[in-house]
Amino acid sequence: QVQLIESGGGLAQAGGSLRLSCAASGRTFSGCVVAWFRQASGKEREFVAATSWNYGITHYANSVKGRFTISRDNAKNTVYLQMNSLKPEDTAVYYCAVEVRVRISVKEDEYDYWGQGTQVTVSS
Repeated sequence: QVQLIESGGGLAQAGGSLRLSCAASGRTFSGCVVAWFRQASGKEREFVAATSWNYGITHYANSVKGRFTISRDNAKNTVYLQMNSLKPEDTAVYYCAVEVRVRISVKEDEYDYWGQGTQVTVSS
């Protein structure tokens, strides 16, 4: 069974940085796509970034492109989301999600496993 645990959320000032992590137990990320989604209060959950574990391919939402970076640590079986130049509109609960396939998807219903989320709040 796969369990995902997000961490690293918190309060940041506009222009600041946070680093989120997603650690998996039960299996490795090998052969999977690992993604970050976020959901702001009163809004639908939206795609943020994803990486294909085996190939290192990445994809970002336009709203975070150039500011956020998704990366992985094979030894720790952990995926990170480095968030720089944070804006108040980045405030949301951030979720780690995994699909047991190699093709990146931006559709939340394509993902098989989800973490419980970590709150990110950015003050202006």
